[in-house]
Amino acid sequence: MVSAPTHVDVLVIGGGQAGLAAGFYLRRAGFAPHTGYVILDDGTEPGGAWPHTWASLRLFSPPEYSSLPGWRMPPWSGDDGFPPASHVVDYLSAYEKRYELPVLRPVHVNAVLAEDAPFGRLTVETNQGSWRARVVISATGTWTRPFIPAYPGMDRFRGVQLHASNYSVPHPFTGQRVAIVGGGNSAAQILADLHQVADTTWLTLRPPRFLPDHVDGRTLFDVASARRR
Repeated sequence: MVSAPTHVDVLVIGGGQAGLAAGFYLRRAGFAPHTGYVILDDGTEPGGAWPHTWASLRLFSPPEYSSLPGWRMPPWSGDDGFPPASHVVDYLSAYEKRYELPVLRPVHVNAVLAEDAPFGRLTVETNQGSWRARVVISATGTWTRPFIPAYPGMDRFRGVQLHASNYSVPHPFTGQRVAIVGGGNSAAQILADLHQVADTTWLTLRPPRFLPDHVDGRTLFDVASARRR
């Protein structure tokens, strides 16, 4: 428990991949851990959102195309070359230790305030006391604050309404009729998961656009790199 305001130069909110990458560059720039910068993470374990994803989720790219700065993600020994979420969690956990990043968890940030901040610093209020920082980096992501749209009749629907962030495994939906709403990657992956056990319907605003089977994250990375060059 932090009993009094703690002062740092830079405070990073979020200990997922974005927060760890920010910590890497702060460390390389010479900021001292705990006094120069600190990373506050709301999770109880390393890995950001990855420990909470659905069981079948895999990376879209081979490990070498999914690395954080400074250290490549270790190879994956699976047949298809695309690691599961557990491989990512192991990598992010090891990354924290490798660079001795000052991640404090679980710490929930309630507010970032600029008014009346002494010496131009921001005040960061948490469930474990207050912090003062010259710079605050928000690396929270969206997993814990999903956007749930409102649509007519949802308050009268008697079935299960589930956001992708709360989906885990397909077995509870065995034999049921399930509608998957949305045309993004999450919807497509959950559809493929549920289609094995349930009667599924996919609802999108526009016709889905599919890439050829040979196009994966590696191909897209190579194309983007070539265009950049």
